[in-house]
Amino acid sequence: MPYQPSEKEQEYFLREEMQRLRQLREERRRRREEDERRKLKELHWMHCPKCGVEMATTTMYAVEVEVCPGCGGIFLDAGELDKVLEENTRGGFAAALGSLRRWWKE
Repeated sequence: MPYQPSEKEQEYFLREEMQRLRQLREERRRRREEDERRKLKELHWMHCPKCGVEMATTTMYAVEVEVCPGCGGIFLDAGELDKVLEENTRGGFAAALGSLRRWWKE
């Protein structure tokens, strides 16, 4: 005598299968987004956001900064501006950056 599942059992298994499919779709979406972010980072890593030329790293006041040889832009990572500004005794450059920083915060 074959066993026939009840409606409630079928409903339960259908809900479980739908939940499993939702989770799989979410995992695939997350993996795609991570892959896309990784590819974008590889494509743009150490390239100037303004002109696209590959940037060079140089040391300024004991802080490594990125300089674009194409447009001459100077790019600082998080916290590097504070390190440069702490060098108050260095002269005019630190004072100019300090005034820019104060202006930016306003």
